[in-house]
Amino acid sequence: MPFTTVKPSILGLPAIFCLLLVAACAVVVLNVCTGAVAIPIPHIWNILLHPDDTIISSIIWDIRLPRAIASVLGGGFLAVSGLLLQVYFRNPIVGPFILGISSGATLMVSIVMLTTLTIRLQIMSPIITTLAAIVGAYSVMFIVVSVAAKVKSGVTLLIVGLMMGYLCHSVTAVLTALAEKEQIKGFILWQLGSFSGFKWGEIQLLLILGGGLLILIYLLSKPLNAMLLGEEYALSMGININRFRIFILLSACTMAGLITSLAGPVAFIGLAVPHMARMIFSSSDNRILIPATLLLGGVVTSLCDFIARTIMSPVELPLSAITALFGAPIVISLLMKKRVQL
Repeated sequence: MPFTTVKPSILGLPAIFCLLLVAACAVVVLNVCTGAVAIPIPHIWNILLHPDDTIISSIIWDIRLPRAIASVLGGGFLAVSGLLLQVYFRNPIVGPFILGISSGATLMVSIVMLTTLTIRLQIMSPIITTLAAIVGAYSVMFIVVSVAAKVKSGVTLLIVGLMMGYLCHSVTAVLTALAEKEQIKGFILWQLGSFSGFKWGEIQLLLILGGGLLILIYLLSKPLNAMLLGEEYALSMGININRFRIFILLSACTMAGLITSLAGPVAFIGLAVPHMARMIFSSSDNRILIPATLLLGGVVTSLCDFIARTIMSPVELPLSAITALFGAPIVISLLMKKRVQL
C-alpha cells in the first residue's frame, strides 16, 4: 500500500492546522449564538466570563455550549475511529457505520433502554449506555474481523458489514415494537441522532475516555504508518502485530460506541472525513492525519448539527440525515474510482 508524505503546500502545515482550529472555534461560537433566541457575541463573552442566574446564561451554559462542544468532540472521535478502521483493513471504504459497528452499539443500547433491564437497574446513566454500546460495537467487530480473516475481498467485507447492520437493525425494530410507549419515545428520539441534551458530565466522559484513547493513538502513530507499509516492515520495526491490531480495533470500537451511546447513530462521518483530510494535506502520514481528522471531523459534524437544527427551525432534523447528504456523495465517488489509495 502506498505511503505518501506531505507535499509542499502554499499555506504550509501550521497554517492549515491553525485554520482548522479557528474553524472549530468558529462553529462553536456559531452554534452558541444561533437558535430560537439569538445571542450577540459580546453578550456571550460577558456571560462566559461572568455567569449569572438569568435565562440567557442558562441557555448558554446548560444547553448550547455543552451541545456545541459535544458535536466537535463527538465528530472528531468518530472521524478518528473511521481512520483507524481504514488503516486496519487497508480499505478506504470502511467506517463504523458501514461495518455495522454503530448498528451493534445501537442494538445493545436498545436492549438497555427498551427492556426490563432498565427497570431492574433503576438508573439510566450515561455510563451504563456507554458500556452497552461498546459491548455491542465489540461484538459486531468480532464477527466482521472473523470474516475478514477468511476472505480477502474488500467487497465481501463491506457486504458482511452491511448485513450485520441490517441484522442489528431488525432486532432493534422488534424490541421497539414490543416495548412500552414511555420507553419507545425516548429511544426513538435518541435513535434519530442528535447532540442536544448533552450535560457537562457527559462532556467529561467524552474528554476522559475519548481523550485518553486519542493520546494513546497519537503516540502510536508511527506503528500505524508502519502498518500501511506492510506486516513485514512492521515486524522489522519490532512491532507486535497481533497486539497492535487488537489495540486498533478496541480503540476504534470504543470511540464509535462512546459517541453512539451519547448522541445516537451518526452516519458517514467516520468514512468521509478521513478522505477529506488526506485530500487537504496530500498525505497518508498518521502523525498528521490523526490531529487533522480530529479537527476536520469536529468542524464538519458541528456544521451538520447546526444545519439540522436551523434549516427547518423550529423543527430539528435528524443529524444522520444531514451527515448522509454530506457523506454519501463522497462514498459514491470513491466507488466510481478504479483505484483509491490510503
